[in-house]
Amino acid sequence: MMKYWSVDIRVNARTLIVFDLDDTLYNEIDYLRSAYTAIAKKIAKNDWRLLYSSMFSRYRCGEDVFGWLSSKYPFKKAELIDIYRTHKPNISLLEGAHNLMGEIKQKDGSLGILTDGRSHTQRNKISALGILELIDQVVISEEIGTEKPNRRNFEFFEDNSSYDKYYYIADNFKKDFISPNQLSWTTIGLIDNGKNIHMDGFKYMDGDLRPQHLIGSLNEIKIM
Repeated sequence: MMKYWSVDIRVNARTLIVFDLDDTLYNEIDYLRSAYTAIAKKIAKNDWRLLYSSMFSRYRCGEDVFGWLSSKYPFKKAELIDIYRTHKPNISLLEGAHNLMGEIKQKDGSLGILTDGRSHTQRNKISALGILELIDQVVISEEIGTEKPNRRNFEFFEDNSSYDKYYYIADNFKKDFISPNQLSWTTIGLIDNGKNIHMDGFKYMDGDLRPQHLIGSLNEIKIM
């Protein structure tokens, strides 16, 4: 049965708590803003704010921003996408994330990140968030060749491990909870705070798609 708003986790040296990255540890829209800023500054150094404003407005209206830019400026679409994926992002952790991770480590628990995406992009994000020294293991879809909800992405953490209890904290009802539910992990869903990139969670709230617990913020997880 799904539970709401507060989750108590008893942590010891045999506990592994794995986090999704995008829209779980930070808001992915902030990565987009950071990338658009980098692109706008490269294209229109002296008037980048106006260009950024136009780019973001077009994104919000569902337009092909990179296609529009490549038709207006001497930059190929592939070049713009490469800047988007490889720039050093200006992003920050969601409220409560750093304290939560610190409390887990204080109780001798282990931390993981499981995320879909390109290796360089996702590792840049982790580095920018300043949490790399806290993380014991990172699994990125491009590096292992499979994406969620493939069970292999989760079983990677179980292989050759000595943990008794596994947790997965994530936000995407479409793909995040199917496999960990099947593997008897404890699953915790972080509700959209109104800024999530994917806004269609209402389509995916049945059966194994649902997490076992729901929280409104990471502050609602209590480490014991």
